[in-house]
Amino acid sequence: MLRWMCGHIRIDKIRNEDIRRNVGVAPVDDKMREARLRWFGHVQRRSIDAPVRRCERLAVVGTRRGRRRPKKYWGEVIRQDMVRLQISEDVALDRKACRTSIRVVG
Repeated sequence: MLRWMCGHIRIDKIRNEDIRRNVGVAPVDDKMREARLRWFGHVQRRSIDAPVRRCERLAVVGTRRGRRRPKKYWGEVIRQDMVRLQISEDVALDRKACRTSIRVVG
């Protein structure tokens, strides 16, 4: 879509990163990280008795995992995102601080 907006076609051989930089769009992985952390903040601000918070405390026992590499859990990905942005879980409780710390410009 961005390529079309700029008037380029694939034959022009212009890299997607160059088009995104010219248009001023943030990278997709940064926007996904922002959405994950925004949802995390939303969940953390809910009460402990909310169904979404009760799911955090569930422990599944007696299931076997596959032989392949184990998939990452949502909590692991959130922790990695928070380390990358150098923020703590306490920031999620303050909505304004959370928004300013995870916002991706673009």
